[in-house]
Amino acid sequence: MSARDQDQHPPGGGLSGARILIVEDEYYLAEDLAGVLKGAGAEVVGPVGSLRQAEAPVAAGGLDGALIDMNLRGEPAFDLAERLKDAGIPFVIVSGYSREALPPSLAEAPRLEKPVDSAHAVAALARLLAARAG
Repeated sequence: MSARDQDQHPPGGGLSGARILIVEDEYYLAEDLAGVLKGAGAEVVGPVGSLRQAEAPVAAGGLDGALIDMNLRGEPAFDLAERLKDAGIPFVIVSGYSREALPPSLAEAPRLEKPVDSAHAVAALARLLAARAG
């Protein structure tokens, strides 16, 4: 696993007040991520476990960021990631897919490999939000 794929920096950073969408179909991982994000101060939207369930929160707007599993019960979430990218909403890909399996337009997106260390997810999101604000 390369430093580019899995964050090598110590976990940290806060997400105070940030509205973060979690799109993850593995129940226990989704709940773990939600708990850790809430502990970092985020307002968690979801978790949702399907592309259909992700539609409403994305359409409603007001999201500051997202964590997206790229394989939701066999459905690739590439279009969802593209929608977020086009809307300027930063996201972190959570996936067992290799970077090479992603469409070229998503190849540079931050990616955490499963199994995900939830503290690294917080740190990756915090960096994205800080970069967006700065």
